[in-house]
Amino acid sequence: MNNSFVVYRRVRFGDCDPGGVLYTPRIGYFVVEAVLDFLADRLGGPAERRILDLGIYPPARAFSVEFLKPMAWDDELEIHVSVKQMRTHAICFSVLGSVAGERTFTAELTQVCVSAETRRPVTIPEPLRLALSEDESS
Repeated sequence: MNNSFVVYRRVRFGDCDPGGVLYTPRIGYFVVEAVLDFLADRLGGPAERRILDLGIYPPARAFSVEFLKPMAWDDELEIHVSVKQMRTHAICFSVLGSVAGERTFTAELTQVCVSAETRRPVTIPEPLRLALSEDESS
């Protein structure tokens, strides 16, 4: 994956169901946290603060995940994040997870740029578009 950002995260005991595998809803946290780390890297500081400073909120419009292999307590995940597509008002992120070189999940998260004042969709602010444009793969 070209221009991807990598995050490492260990599956903790509390992330697992009684059977010792990753509890399904926890993957949402992993994906959102990885995207925020990616944005923080590209924006040069805490993602939430930088995005709010642009006068926007980034609510999720869509989230999908496909589990390919179980993830268990103490597995170290390697999570790759990249921009799949930038639209007028939205950014679609591709998130790929692996353990020991084996793909465990694929996910996509689409976030919409919404005005902090009107709560209506707005064009992606230019500083955000520029910070992410080097990673756009389509």
